[in-house]
Amino acid sequence: MDIFGFLSLIGGLALFLYGMHVMGGGLEKLSGGKLERILEKLTSNPLKAVLLGAGVTAVIQSSSATTVMLVGFVNSGIMKLSQAIGIIMGANIGTTLTSWLLSLTGIEGGNFFVRMLKPSSFSPILAILGIIFLMGAKSSRKKDISEILLGFTVLMYGMEAMSGAVKPLADVPEFTGILTKFSNPLLGILVGALLTAVIQSSSASVGILQALSVTGAFTYGSVIPIIMGQNIGTCVTAMISAVGANKGARRTAFVHLYFNVIGSVVFLAAYSIADAVFQFSFAGETVGAAGIAAIHSVFNIFATLVLLPFTKGLEKLAYLTIPVSEEELKSSGREDEFKVLDERFLSTPGYAIEQCISLTKKMAELSGAAVWEAMGLFESFSPEQAKLVREQETILDKYEDKLSAYLTRLSSQDLSEKDGQNVSVLLQSISDLERLGDHALNLTEIAGSMKKKELEFSKKAKHEMEIFGGAVQDILNRSIQAFIQNDTKMALTVEPLEEVIDKLNKEVKKRHIKRLKKGKCTIELGLVLSEIAINYERVADHCSNLAVYMIQMEDNTVEAHGYVNHLSGTTRMRFDEMQEFFLSKYSLGGKE
Repeated sequence: MDIFGFLSLIGGLALFLYGMHVMGGGLEKLSGGKLERILEKLTSNPLKAVLLGAGVTAVIQSSSATTVMLVGFVNSGIMKLSQAIGIIMGANIGTTLTSWLLSLTGIEGGNFFVRMLKPSSFSPILAILGIIFLMGAKSSRKKDISEILLGFTVLMYGMEAMSGAVKPLADVPEFTGILTKFSNPLLGILVGALLTAVIQSSSASVGILQALSVTGAFTYGSVIPIIMGQNIGTCVTAMISAVGANKGARRTAFVHLYFNVIGSVVFLAAYSIADAVFQFSFAGETVGAAGIAAIHSVFNIFATLVLLPFTKGLEKLAYLTIPVSEEELKSSGREDEFKVLDERFLSTPGYAIEQCISLTKKMAELSGAAVWEAMGLFESFSPEQAKLVREQETILDKYEDKLSAYLTRLSSQDLSEKDGQNVSVLLQSISDLERLGDHALNLTEIAGSMKKKELEFSKKAKHEMEIFGGAVQDILNRSIQAFIQNDTKMALTVEPLEEVIDKLNKEVKKRHIKRLKKGKCTIELGLVLSEIAINYERVADHCSNLAVYMIQMEDNTVEAHGYVNHLSGTTRMRFDEMQEFFLSKYSLGGKE
């Protein structure tokens, strides 16, 4: 091989790896985190877990990615180790699909339909479709599909380039002599493991082996140890991912390692014994791309069938490797909900966003409860209730810190248009939810001050503030429930009520000034009322923001600021009707 042949080989390898990366990324974005949610929920028994692991990995084309996700699941407490074992087994089966697709490069025949099965024949068609989707794509879904098609095309062209570059080496005795040395089982396992550990993908490693098979230097007997080593080498990704994780996550990585090592040892032992007894004639035959794909599949299915009844044994082996510590036992009853913001999920943005949405909904519940509790202090002040509000506000601050940091990191990933919009909305939402906590704390301090100073509003002022407070509680309930339930219809009722609350705020202050002039109220009480009114009005503003963010998700043409000014037609009519309803419901009654 001259320098130009070597460059063709390296270029083909680069295209191959890049195509696999692009295709896998497109598949992941298209799934939008749905595959991960399936993994999370449907693992009730080992057999079902195996099937799920195989299915998910067949779609995302990476057993390493699946295992890394599992490490994240166990680390965050979403999944138990026992649930993850079956999925790990299935992931090894699912990853064999890639090798079967790559084996299509070896198809020979003059028939039109046979020739169309060759990647060199149908890949250009996929490339054209991918370009059409990419250039005409107005939705993120079409862009994801174009990524999949173009990624697959690049992958196949890379495979063809590698095969073409190494094919002349079949006539080079020195090269074929090096490859034949891999017939030593231990050397074959070592080479396969090192190659896969370096490129971090067993699918890619097997693909390279398939490309080299065109030289004719590999036999069935020589590639079996290499494939075993490739399966062991793929464990490196999960082991690296588990560094710095909790003990449960590290046990998951070890289960993956033990499964592949034990499976390889058992398979090699069974093959060697059977070969010694039956003298397999195929062992010395030249192996092609399809033969390598077959060995890859047979091994992984064999290992799963043999070890599936021993999932409990694999779990115990992982616990023997990493024993349960006293600290772990003590904390076993405590749930750290922020663990779901695992950095391993950043590589699967759709699922990471789902975890953020789930936490943000919990934050919304807490912020709504905090404001409600704080407003209740004006009717009946309780030191215990005031303490609870302060604790809730501290927790809300923590929510904002954790979610903001995670979402900021997530925004730097390669996101689809929809995922990017979701991240933006979540960042804005958590800011408003945190501010609700601040206003709850403000109201608590005001109520505490009134209790300490024994201040009390006049009967008229108290009645007006009760009506004002009722409207605020109404908008709080509507916005929080709409956000949690993702109810856009309810969100549309928030803004008309916010307009009414603005009017209530002005009218309450206006009436207070009249009472102040008549000497029916003190300046101190006036300042207190003004502070309460300001906080009420700002609570309503933040509730309005939450609702508008939701409306924006349905219609991205909606402006966050000046939403009311852009209403027209039927929408404007419904808005006015709801506003009239709320004006009647929260009327202050006769004038002061």
